[in-house]
Amino acid sequence: MDGDLLRPNQRGRERADAARNRARILAAAEELFATRSAQSVTMEDIAKAAGVGRATLYRRYPDRASIATALLDEHERALQEKLLRGDPPLGPGAPPAERLAAFYEAMVDLLERHIHLVLGTEVGRSRFETGAYGFWRAHVRSLLAESSLADPESLTDSLLAPLAPEVFRHQHETLGMETKRIKAALAALARRIL
Repeated sequence: MDGDLLRPNQRGRERADAARNRARILAAAEELFATRSAQSVTMEDIAKAAGVGRATLYRRYPDRASIATALLDEHERALQEKLLRGDPPLGPGAPPAERLAAFYEAMVDLLERHIHLVLGTEVGRSRFETGAYGFWRAHVRSLLAESSLADPESLTDSLLAPLAPEVFRHQHETLGMETKRIKAALAALARRIL
């Protein structure tokens, strides 16, 4: 689900005007998130850019994070599908260390392409409450368990911490690290841990 609350008609489809409003809201938000920091974009900015009233916006999306989540959902679902059914090493069939290294690489690619959206979805502790984080957490935990580590539960979030969008942005933008270097460091971490 893309975080979008649909208003279906009697046949279960979204009304045409609601679909147009949703598309306008998402297009406006994506543009704003791409050109300004996610924290500086307000719900009023999004409503104004989309040409909809604030009530229309709030009926569909309760906050900025839910809008960013709707935009990011498509990209995260594609990655989830590859983790479940894709070719190794990202998909099943490779040793846990190689799968974790491939997961890190895929997540860095996702962050590089969509950092503006990820920053919009992960505000404070909301990072831990998204469905995607729950999926990533379950995936990493299963790799740790498959490696027969004594307490995979206690290590899971620590292995996801380097993928926090603020960490990636700091490394990439502030410190000037190329994504190739970030990926190599995370792959080394995966192989050392597992």
